Amino acid sequence: MIERIITPVLGVNCYVLACDKTKKAAIIDPGSGSAMIKDLLRRHNLEVERIILTHGHYDHIGAAEELRKTLHAEVAVHREDAGMLTDPQKNLSRMFSRDYVMSPAEILLEDGQEFFIGEVEIKVIHTPGHTPGGICLLTDGVLFSGDTLFDCSIGRADFPGGDFHKLLSSIHDKLMILDDQILVYPGHESFTSIGRERVRNPYISGDLA
Repeated sequence: MIERIITPVLGVNCYVLACDKTKKAAIIDPGSGSAMIKDLLRRHNLEVERIILTHGHYDHIGAAEELRKTLHAEVAVHREDAGMLTDPQKNLSRMFSRDYVMSPAEILLEDGQEFFIGEVEIKVIHTPGHTPGGICLLTDGVLFSGDTLFDCSIGRADFPGGDFHKLLSSIHDKLMILDDQILVYPGHESFTSIGRERVRNPYISGDLA
């Protein structure tokens, strides 16, 4: 089961990924809207095991601390972005006139790491470029791409720690090797697929004017 909640801060796509059989769940990128997220969990009778952050920017992590405390769930982030959680300058919350700081993550993720939420297997794909520790999450037929890959676009690389060339390399070398049929659930805006992006995304096809 996958449910999307479009959160109030910058319209981030927060996803709840759950195992239908066990009712165990993960929350991916809870940037804000904790009440909406908890309401969805109650309606589906889900137990959250892990809060997974695709990167450390404030708009993707802003509700993580509250949810961690109320749901008693562990927070996971790639080790290269771990320092962003505790630094308002690095996580960009200072740009929103709020110095957001949360406790360090319990789990530091690595490229290629695999784990289960209930009986749902998730693989971590490290895709630096938007941030040094940006990740995508691959499960059965679905890629949660964070702010790495969007519908006919890619993430920004002009924030501190961003690197445009690394971002393009991440997409070409780690995402474009996936099957065309894999659905892409990005951190903002609409869904897409690997096959669609291979053909229509100008950063990938080389059709930029």
